[in-house]
Order: sequence, then structure tokens, then C-alpha cells
Amino acid sequence: MRERALAPSAGPPLTAGLADSVFRKADEDPTLPVLARRPDPAAQVWQDVTAVELRDQVLDLAKGLVSCGISPGHRVAIMCRNRYEWTVFCYALWAVGAEVVPIHPASSRDQIAWILRDAACSAVLVEDEHGVMTVGSVCASLPTLRHVWQLDAEAVEQIVARGTLIPATTVDSLRRIVHPDSTAAITYTSGTTDRPLGCAISHRGLAHPCDVLLDGWGGTAAAPGEQARVLAFLPFSHVYGLMVQTLCVRGGVRLAHEPELTQAALSAALRSFRPTYLYLVPSLLEKIYKNFLRVAQQAGRGAVFERAAETARAYAAASERQRLGRGSGPGLDLRLQHALYERTVYRRLRAALGGRVLRGGSGGTPLNRDLALFYEGIGIHVSDSYGLTETSGAVTMQPLGREKSGTVGQALPGMEIAMAPDGEIVVRGPSVFHGYVNDERATRWVLRGGWLATGDLGYLDGDGYLTITGRKKDVIITGGGTSVSPSALEHRMRVHPLIHQAVVVGDGRPCVGALITLDPDFLAHWRTALVWQSGAPGHEDREENALREEVGRAVAAANSAVSRAESIRVFRVLPRPFAVEDGLLTPSMKLRRDAIVRHYAAEIEAMYEARSRPPRSVTREDPLSWDDADNVFR
Repeated sequence: MRERALAPSAGPPLTAGLADSVFRKADEDPTLPVLARRPDPAAQVWQDVTAVELRDQVLDLAKGLVSCGISPGHRVAIMCRNRYEWTVFCYALWAVGAEVVPIHPASSRDQIAWILRDAACSAVLVEDEHGVMTVGSVCASLPTLRHVWQLDAEAVEQIVARGTLIPATTVDSLRRIVHPDSTAAITYTSGTTDRPLGCAISHRGLAHPCDVLLDGWGGTAAAPGEQARVLAFLPFSHVYGLMVQTLCVRGGVRLAHEPELTQAALSAALRSFRPTYLYLVPSLLEKIYKNFLRVAQQAGRGAVFERAAETARAYAAASERQRLGRGSGPGLDLRLQHALYERTVYRRLRAALGGRVLRGGSGGTPLNRDLALFYEGIGIHVSDSYGLTETSGAVTMQPLGREKSGTVGQALPGMEIAMAPDGEIVVRGPSVFHGYVNDERATRWVLRGGWLATGDLGYLDGDGYLTITGRKKDVIITGGGTSVSPSALEHRMRVHPLIHQAVVVGDGRPCVGALITLDPDFLAHWRTALVWQSGAPGHEDREENALREEVGRAVAAANSAVSRAESIRVFRVLPRPFAVEDGLLTPSMKLRRDAIVRHYAAEIEAMYEARSRPPRSVTREDPLSWDDADNVFR
């Protein structure tokens, strides 16, 4: 091992199961609002749920689960979107010692069957009739499955009614025997390549990053004297979303749920609930930025927005240099410009997110430095972090007052990070999982002498800040022997407003290529902004040429950060974005690269074939023969 970073130890260890936080909070502060729910989602009116009300609902549901035969060690799947009932059901299961198995509702039939069978689930909670039919179609291969509950058919009420004769002391007894090292959840990996693996995460493992973040960063989640508010829209089926839920319940943060990730639904929920802290992934932060730009351009203020955005980035970069002891901070001119845009632009942008947001956290994939600086500059400091399913969530966080954009921060207290000789990141600490369910070989492969081999590549700088450079399995080796990490190129391309997604390819090929999808909303806006009339002769050809040039600029900007041999020489724009429903994205919005390459094999072949005849008398295999990036549209 080399380049090792050890954080100070965390606070006192967990002494019970996660459900105890619900009961403890009800005893300590019974009237504290801990959840918010919408009886009528269309009305956008939120009703507070107090700590004692949540405790009573969890207790009543737990009694019903006991009457249904759910007992310690049983595994129960929850297959629905983020809803109020998700949280109540989860804590009721933990109260009786059961293990939660989250499943994304958009998972394929085969994925659902695999998880339910692999985890040997005793029951599954689904959202609607479609979920019932999907599970019903695979029931024959699930010998341990005894219950299929449907939320929209009043499943919670029916289960509660079954438990009316069960004494509360029964649940108390079950709750008190849950050990911190007992398994709390079987959370399946994203499955970006192979079949997903079930990670056994303990109560202690899931509590550790939450308690550390609450202890060190909790005071920054809201203005002084104000209760923190979090809108949970990242799916609880992924460990990031599950960690957010756990953190809020343990910390007394008012938690609301938004099941829809559409722009309209999310915007309405942000404006009505008005969170003080946001948990996001980079793709959502990119989407929000592009929406800001699009709205400004539609209002004829695009140039003003771009100047304000550049000022925000410059102001944040100067502030960063100051807090790291490398500069004196923003100069007078920059401060005056920033103050002007604060009155005219920045506060309006914050108002679009509810008006109360002070800070945010980003995870899943690394956050582009320029994007992080933009949000800091407009008054929302988004801290990038790093974690895996196998680490129960966060491993790193930006230290308060010493944040460094472009990195994922430093190791959390209690966690240790080191670098293997090949650049792979390895970690150890209390949040590392127990192992993969039913797969000892895979467990032994990643857990080596107490260290978890993450599969991620990166480096630690002299101050202990970690930078992620990519995944080991994603590294591309071109036909000329050049090693290319695709993530940096993909992140830089996505900065362009028109680019929605990008997948770099090129294994065994003469050069690096890319599959690109366009942002539908920004593309529609871009087309309306063209100066020529839609009915004019040759309009379609001119529009396609303009689009080629615009996408080509995005590719050229990405290429400017890498060597010639690593640059994208060919690309193809695809007709529609990659989606979870197509099996091309994971529930956490990560690219399923192998699936994408298989799905678009013909397009990739055609993309390279279009450049099979070099303009000069050089061999096809020579990467230097691929002079300028080709822009192939489909």
C-alpha cells in the first residue's frame, strides 16, 4: 500500500439496531416534526409527522408484520418509488429484526426474479398492480416467498389491522435483541457489467457514515435556529438514497419524499417543501444548470447568465484558494461583480430550488470542478463525496472550511484510505460490508486482509484529498496500445448544454470513439433559437450541419484535456437517451457500459467503418491517420 490517509476515529459506536432511533427520538422530543407527507400530491401541501406519530405508526405496522410471520432474519423486499410508506415500512421491518432488500421498481423481470431468489425473500412490498403482476410472473421460482403486498391496495392498513392483538411488548422484545452487527439490508450492486451482487450491510455499517456526517457537518444543513429539511428523491433502492433516509431519521432532519424524477414534479416539490440541504448526483446538477441556462436564453438573458456563471466560478475559485492558504481571496472588482449578480441572478436561481438551500452533497460519480464552483459561487456549496454500496454509503467528505473542488474530499473519521500499487483505491473501517450474499468467492476477491478493493482508480494528494480518475474495468486499450480512462472525457462532454450522456468506446479499435445522446429539453430550445425559418428551403440540412458543429465543439473541448492518442476521433449521436427501463442505466443513473456496447454494436461498427478509408496513404491501424473527429449522425 502507498499514499495512505487515516482520519481521526469517530464518536461512540452504535449499541443497538437502527429502529431504536425512531423510538428514542419519540421519547426525547415527541412533538418534533420528523417527516412530511402529501395526502394529495397534486396539491403540493405538506403535513408534518411528529416523532411520536412516526413511532406509533412504525410500532403498529411492526405488530402486523409479526402477525404475518415476519421474524428476525427474514428478508423482505421493498419494490417501490420513494414514498412516505417506504420509510415507515423499512423501520417497522428493522424493529422486528428483519432485513430490508431494496429493489428499484424499474428493474427488469429477470433482475427482480434474481434478487428475490438470491436473497431468499419471505415477502415483497410492491407499489401497484404492475408490481404484483411482475412478481406473480416469477413466483414459481421463488419457494420462500409467502407474501406479496400492494401499497396502492391498502396493504399497510391491512397489515396493521392484523396486528391489533399483538402486544407492543412483543415488538419491544424483538427490537432490543437486534445487535449492531446484525444485517440491516441486502443492497444489490448496480450491476453495471455482471449480475448484481447482494451486499450484506449491518446496522452499525449504515449508521456509521450517518452519525459521522451528522456530528461533523449537521450544523451546516440549515440556518442557525432552523430545522434542516431534506427532500428525498434519490431512490432508496440504492445505498446513497438509503443512507440519506437513515441520516435524516437518526438526526431529526425533516424528511419528505418525491417519487417522480421528472423536471416538473421535482421543481414543484422543491418550491413547495423548500429543503435546506440537497442530496444529488452529478447528472441532476448538470440538468439543473442546463435548465437555468435554457430559461435565461428563452428570456433573452442568456449572455447575462453566462457572465454571471463565469463570475460565480471565478469568485468560488478565489475563495477556495483563500481557504486553502494559497491566495488572498476575491479582489475588489470580483466582489463588486459578484454582489451585483447576487441581487440580479443568484438569488433567483436559489429561489427556483425553494429558496432555503444552503448546501448540498453529491455522490455516485465525481462532480465536475467547474460545476461545483458554479454552485458554490451562487451560494449553494455542493460538497462532492465518495462511497460504494459495499461501504454502506460515504467514505469521504469535504472538510468544513477546507473544501477543494475537483476532489471528493478526505476520509471520514474512522475510515482509512490507501492506494494499491496499480492505483486502485482500497478502504477499511466500520462501514465496510460483511460480504456478498451467497458468493464467498466474490467476497474473498474484494475483502483482502481487512481492506476493501473498490475497483476505482484515483490518487491522494499531499493534503489527503482523494481524486477519482475512473474504474479499473472501464479502462480502454486501443489498437495502438493507448490506455484511456473514459470518465474524464465523458464528464467534460456533458458540460456542454446539448450533451445529455456520453459513452467512450474503443477497445481494440484504431482510435477512441464516443456514443452521444442529446438533452431533449435543451435540443428543443436550441432548435427554436436558430435564425433561419423552419419552412425555408434547405432548413433541415442547415440545422443538421449546425448541430454537427455544436456537438463537434463539445468533443473538441473534451479532447483539449487529453493527449492526441487519447482523444475522441469518431462519434455518433444516438436518437434517444439511455434509460433505466432499457437496461442501459443503473437505478443510480450510472452507465451500464457493457450493455450499451452490446445494444449499439451495429452503430459502433458503422461509426468506425465510416472512417475505414484514411485520406492519406497510411495504414488503417495507425491512430495518427485519424486526423479530425468525425461527426456521424444516425
